[in-house]
Amino acid sequence: MKIKTSEFVTSAVYPDQYPEEMLPEIAFVGRSNVGKSSTINTLLNRKKLVKVSSTPGKTRTINFFVINEEFHFVDLPGYGYARVSKSERASWGKTIETYLATRENLLEVLLLVDIRHEPSADDKLMYDWIKHYGYGSIVVATKLDKIKRSQYQKNIKIIKEKLGMTKEDKVVPISSLKKEGVENLWTNISTLFINAGLPVTIEEAPKY
Repeated sequence: MKIKTSEFVTSAVYPDQYPEEMLPEIAFVGRSNVGKSSTINTLLNRKKLVKVSSTPGKTRTINFFVINEEFHFVDLPGYGYARVSKSERASWGKTIETYLATRENLLEVLLLVDIRHEPSADDKLMYDWIKHYGYGSIVVATKLDKIKRSQYQKNIKIIKEKLGMTKEDKVVPISSLKKEGVENLWTNISTLFINAGLPVTIEEAPKY
């Protein structure tokens, strides 16, 4: 995917704060320290469009970004940070659930997990939640550069088994540091647009 423009649109908690433009949306969700912001920045070939917080669990809003003026990337609040209070976790959970249940132009939700570790109970809960709303065909396995190449397939198999993914569901490994897997992830995202028959311009991805 050739990225011509990528801009922050708005932060939201409630549906009436979502962007009025009903562009197709790809949402990203994962644990607070999984590398979600870095992944989105890498996909967009930007360094600081999505702010990388030094404090895990700090992001409490849904953040919308418009890409090529044709679709949105949506950064959902991170979960699983132990120092966050139960009431705050419940609030964020409600924020995410409302978005998943009501956003008609939401095309897919990408769950991000750390390829080095088995998915946590929170990851499994989130994946089941995503599946409940009809999403979850793609899981992004971050921090690929942190493991040996010989471990790739074994770790991907563990992720699929622990999350209960189907044979059709895909795990796409990626490294924001080394920019590995970026083209593959874009190919999968582009396929979502194509299969849905959406008028999104698909141009050849740049070489990383």
